[in-house]
Amino acid sequence: IELSKTHESFFFIADLHAITTVKDASALKENTLATAAAWLAFGLNTDNNILYRQSDIPQVTELMWYLNCITPYPMLANAHSFKDKSDKLSDVNAGLFTYPVLMAADIILYNANIVPVGKDQLQHLEITRDIAKSFNHLFGETFVIPEAKTQDTHMIIPGIDGQKMSKSYKNYINILGDEKVLKKQIMNIVTDSKNLEEPKDPESCHIFKLYELIANDPEQIKSLKNKYQNGGFGYGHAKNELLELVLEKYKSPRLKFEELIQNPKQIERELINGSQKAAQVANSVIKKVKRNIGLV
Repeated sequence: IELSKTHESFFFIADLHAITTVKDASALKENTLATAAAWLAFGLNTDNNILYRQSDIPQVTELMWYLNCITPYPMLANAHSFKDKSDKLSDVNAGLFTYPVLMAADIILYNANIVPVGKDQLQHLEITRDIAKSFNHLFGETFVIPEAKTQDTHMIIPGIDGQKMSKSYKNYINILGDEKVLKKQIMNIVTDSKNLEEPKDPESCHIFKLYELIANDPEQIKSLKNKYQNGGFGYGHAKNELLELVLEKYKSPRLKFEELIQNPKQIERELINGSQKAAQVANSVIKKVKRNIGLV
């Protein structure tokens, strides 16, 4: 959202990617609306940027097919999205295997110059760049070659179990969700077995890492660090401080999110409007692609 204040940005709800794992129609629809509501609740300006549903732009799957036809098998076999699950191939569907190609289509269909990514997605962006370069080499200059933009700090957010936070791992904290559920999630953060009186290492504690990520005030972070190091401060206290911080910092987005969820038609209007804008760019690029391939 900060980048979108200085760059025209495309934000999409990745519902096509989601169906590689989500097989429940009602859950897919609910998650789509909730994701859009989250962007809007945090202040995304849809007058200057484009928010849309991936599946509303069929050109992206058309482009994916063209890209599939020039993407070598070994490239996809080495992708993290496949390798992480390749020990149980019966659970791997073709959509999951070609996930990086759809991701490439998502990016280069809109002439993206910059793609903000987490550390875990850098490989997939390199695949996107390789595919786009290969296409340009084979068929002439067609696509912009995108650049990755990463944050130097907090490139991977720890989940409540210490692994990378992910819905698929069920180790996430829903900062916009019901307060009772939010409290339960925070109270389930895994810690070591040090007792109340012992000094503790904040740098190895998942609670502190999350607090540090969220807090804006360096004095707040310093104060919590001192409490850890001085002893007489338990992990239960730290969890309560994290809960209070989440509720205070995200008070306004939480209220706005709940308001939007109660008015799904407003969310749908935003997505339809965004899809119409995105389609204009997608149509222009797909025409160029088809012309360069020799289909028209």
